[in-house]
Amino acid sequence: MDFAGSDTETLQEWQKDRGRAPIATKIVVAGGFGVGKTTFVSAVSEIEPLTTEALMTQASEETDDLAATPEKNTTTVAMDFGRITLDADLVLYLFGTPGQQRFWFMWDDLVRGAIGAIVMADTRRLEDCFPALDYFESCGLPYVVAVNHFEGTAYYEVDDVREALSVPDRVPVVIMDARNRVTVIDSLMALVGHAVELTPA
Repeated sequence: MDFAGSDTETLQEWQKDRGRAPIATKIVVAGGFGVGKTTFVSAVSEIEPLTTEALMTQASEETDDLAATPEKNTTTVAMDFGRITLDADLVLYLFGTPGQQRFWFMWDDLVRGAIGAIVMADTRRLEDCFPALDYFESCGLPYVVAVNHFEGTAYYEVDDVREALSVPDRVPVVIMDARNRVTVIDSLMALVGHAVELTPA
């Protein structure tokens, strides 16, 4: 079965090699506060996504910067969870991390057993994704950078984002929209392909 009706000419090499595709794979979705991780997981999950969204209160006013997301009134306090079947041989389990620094202690548990991570970035506040970039670089987990392009914001080319974030050439950078299922799937496929490339034969 070809995913999304793709023919064999449009499939990546890892998709054609059924012997290399894992049956179940864990993916981590990370990034700063309010970057779109919950939306990313919800956009593609074929099951009702598990979210741990809690209403934000005045107690977090000094901690959470809402300047770029003034309409945000909930936040992830543990994780988001979803599942997507890319084809008959590849099922991805998605784990979204909480974005606020006070919840980072959970990251070590969430990444255990993952083959890679999606690091989401918002070009209005690129500095918010540096902790996630540093984390995955230090632990050696394969990752891709997914720039969540919000409506009404300036569009930047991949090379510009790569330079601004000092992302190595070996790391894929993609432009996507966390609300758009197709672009989210493209981001996931880029990560799986990248992880497979780094896996010893």
